[in-house]
Amino acid sequence: MYSQNQLKRMKATRCPVDELSYTNCAIVNPIDFPDNVQHIEVTTGPSQHYIFTIKRNGEVLNQAVAFSLPQRKWATLSLGQDIEVKPYFFNPSSSSECLCNMILEADFLQKKFATTEPYDTDEMAREFLLQFSGQAFTEGQLLVFKFLDKKILSLTVKSLEAADLSAIKAGKDPKPKKTKMGRCLGDTVVQFEKPESSPLNLTGKSKGKIVRPSLINPDFDFNKMGIGGLDKEFNAIFRRAFASRVFPPEIVEQLGCKHVKGILLYGPPGTGKTLMARQIGKMLNAREPKIVNGPQILDKYVGESEANVRRLFADAEEEEKRAGPNSGLHIIIFDEIDAICKARGSVGGNTGVHDTVVNQLLAKIDGVEQLNNILVIGMTNRRDMIDEALLRPGRFEVQMEISLPDEKGRLQILSIHSSRMYENKKIAQDVDLNELALLTKNFSGAEIEGLVRAAQSTAMNRLIKATSKVEVDPQAMEKLLIQREDFLHALENDIKPAFGASAEALEHCLSRGIIVWGTAVSSILTDGELLIKQTVAAESSGFVSVLLEGPPNSGKTALAAEIAKRSDFPFIKVCSPADMVGFSESAKCLTLRKIFDDAYRSQLSCILVDNIERLIDYGPIGPRYSNLMLQALLVLLKNEPPKGKKLLVLCTSSERQILKDLKILSAFTSVLHVPNLSEIDHVLSVLEQSDVFNKKELALVAQKLRNNQIFVGIKKLLALIDMVKQVEDDYKVVTFLTKLEEEGEDY
Repeated sequence: MYSQNQLKRMKATRCPVDELSYTNCAIVNPIDFPDNVQHIEVTTGPSQHYIFTIKRNGEVLNQAVAFSLPQRKWATLSLGQDIEVKPYFFNPSSSSECLCNMILEADFLQKKFATTEPYDTDEMAREFLLQFSGQAFTEGQLLVFKFLDKKILSLTVKSLEAADLSAIKAGKDPKPKKTKMGRCLGDTVVQFEKPESSPLNLTGKSKGKIVRPSLINPDFDFNKMGIGGLDKEFNAIFRRAFASRVFPPEIVEQLGCKHVKGILLYGPPGTGKTLMARQIGKMLNAREPKIVNGPQILDKYVGESEANVRRLFADAEEEEKRAGPNSGLHIIIFDEIDAICKARGSVGGNTGVHDTVVNQLLAKIDGVEQLNNILVIGMTNRRDMIDEALLRPGRFEVQMEISLPDEKGRLQILSIHSSRMYENKKIAQDVDLNELALLTKNFSGAEIEGLVRAAQSTAMNRLIKATSKVEVDPQAMEKLLIQREDFLHALENDIKPAFGASAEALEHCLSRGIIVWGTAVSSILTDGELLIKQTVAAESSGFVSVLLEGPPNSGKTALAAEIAKRSDFPFIKVCSPADMVGFSESAKCLTLRKIFDDAYRSQLSCILVDNIERLIDYGPIGPRYSNLMLQALLVLLKNEPPKGKKLLVLCTSSERQILKDLKILSAFTSVLHVPNLSEIDHVLSVLEQSDVFNKKELALVAQKLRNNQIFVGIKKLLALIDMVKQVEDDYKVVTFLTKLEEEGEDY
């Protein structure tokens, strides 16, 4: 019998057949070691000792030990190397040599034959014990594992735990303890892990803890995102698009869950769509995002536009084939996606380039060979232009409107853009961000940033001396301070919100102001205030449409503008036929539709549609009118705004009967009649407020008009007054009465 100290000098060689490599044993000639020797200790150098279980085969030369390639790699052996070998015997009473737990890291032996077919770890553990029970294993040892008829795996011994026999003998609760080497038993618990980058798809309960990189970048600070007023939208995107990706693939597989592959961010320009997409790319611990502008995809050469789309997805496809469910996340960001994803068939010409690009994108995101490792983020101001097939679940499934920020959001944006000034004490104490947030109704994020820049420019301009040459105050560093008046100046003169009140258009309509010449005017203004309250009331539908009708020149437009101004809504838009001169019918419809769409983006909106009969191209001879515009108006006047939005529509018309015949009168919530001046007191009230005539002249005018019938519009009357101002004093009364009589004859 061999003793443990009996050394032999032998040579390392390769296994005679591949099948012996799968045993993970050192192969020796039967005559070199007696039958009672099951394990050997191989010494390759000082402090380099390796324990191997042996098998005997006559094809191995005498005084040689055959090792597989993984064994030689682990023990740093070369073919023909001299080694010292001696028998190794496990101590039956030693607790440290009976393994109770083994953790093995598995991967494909040949990476080019990798596959995503599932490997059941429970079956792998049973097969491993059948093949290798009784063998010696050392931490760090490399193994080969032939599992059923699947691809051959390479195993690395990651961790070993041995049973504490002394605790068992003492009747105590045995706690496994770490060990460097031990013998696998029939009841050893075997678990399998895999490297992070491996495509190996492990399933079952015998799968060890797999360390995966966090989806969220650990260095990312949510407080420094620089996204103001979009907390709700960001949380909704995270819940829909990323919650499923945080969980391990096994749980997602158990749920039968598919990841969201597309996010569409839409909304007015400047509201932060591109910024949010950029921050999502930074937030995720994924591959470097590919950012592409929609028009860049298009190419004049046939087939190149589609090829550009395929190239964007090429990396994701390659990794999906190689790593399967363990593939990293690939992010593709499309800015101005409406440029390439217009509804198929809507683009003129016979090339069909847009259609084929849309088809290619549809196939890549969720086609027959669908990818599960991509996230496509699209941004657009025109969601209505995008092909419907892209908006279904499985493609751009999460559609998030990035709307205008509310007061709290505006305060956040102002804080973000003024933080540097506060840190460096370059902002005056009289600047109140809460006040500015209140004053910037319907400002987008970009417009608020522009407001801050404009205020900074105003403050810097104070320190510039423009003489014969431009000079900067030498003490500008110390003196520079952005003050409240700088922000107010920027609000008044520099930055106007695209979705704000049309102040200039309203002022133009109210150029002569409102003259309350009788109870009819005051009654209309009172009704207007009631209709404003009805619009904003919580229990109302949030949609009120009002028609101000009356004879021409009766002041309908001015009264409608005054009601709109009194509403103090953040969005007020004037739609006038004068702005659409030369437009085609379809262009008029699109302009009108855009005004209503813009109004829906604001919490409180008011639209003034002036002179409806001119807008629908009504002509009394015929009669003729634009049915397209009529139907558009009917639809828009009956279409309630989205939930949470309030809209007041004010329309004016001089043709009540025509609107009634066209069935448009019934579309209004309320109809207010604006009369002409028909009494002497009405005319005298206007003349008194104009200061054109003295008391004696007013008495003469009243005497002359006493027996005359009066019917004149306020606009015409004010025009007469302007004319009379140019006449000599002696002829004022005569001229006024003559012209007023002529106006009455016209009616």
